[in-house]
Amino acid sequence: MSRRPIIAGNWKLNLTSAEGVELAREAARAARDADAAVVLFPTSLAAPSVRRALDGTPVEVGVQNVWYENKGAFTGEISPALALAEGLTWAIVGHSERRRIFGESDELAGRKAAAATAEGMKVILCVGETLEERQAGETLEVVRRQLEAGVIPVRAEPLPESLVIAYEPVWAIGTGRTASPEDAQEVHAFIRGWFRERFGEREAEATRILYGGSVKAANIAGLMAMPDIDGALVGGASLKADEFCAIIRYKEL
Repeated sequence: MSRRPIIAGNWKLNLTSAEGVELAREAARAARDADAAVVLFPTSLAAPSVRRALDGTPVEVGVQNVWYENKGAFTGEISPALALAEGLTWAIVGHSERRRIFGESDELAGRKAAAATAEGMKVILCVGETLEERQAGETLEVVRRQLEAGVIPVRAEPLPESLVIAYEPVWAIGTGRTASPEDAQEVHAFIRGWFRERFGEREAEATRILYGGSVKAANIAGLMAMPDIDGALVGGASLKADEFCAIIRYKEL
């Protein structure tokens, strides 16, 4: 089964609206006739402006975080309904920075993913181990736990178009260290195998699994050559127009 790759740019706490619009327009030019779909995740303040600047292009825009209720006394949060009202169709859930810095649990990631997909958003659910967990040989155990908590609440049979998994080894995020393509492939194959056990062959083969963790133009081609890597969730390199555009057009490298 053919799975269209996704190149997603997570801008984190960077770029003003004006800066984001400029970068988004360059990404949109690179996305023309590219093999991969492109999704951008600006800050919440910049996202509506970036989305409007991309009207008429295939590039989609999302939010970096979402809450699991649509309204109420939740200061500082963004609901799925509010995001969709601004044309923001994607959400990142369970990023390691949300887990590590803000103390978000596996269970909370599942509640957010379920709420967002129920409203019609598409979700990138992040999973991945710390360096200590990897050194202790616990990588697959940790990833399984995060999948169980994050995916099962979505629905009995998650729709592959609505739920994307991003394997992001925490030790590789923002450190310049990248899992080798073979190491990443091992975990991606495990994730696809988990979907196969839970939901069957068709679901497993349709689910897209991205890699994240110091992705750059110099290593994207090797990662994308792996059979179970279906794209990338790009951090720092997505803030540099030339670098990110090269990643989008990785088949030309």
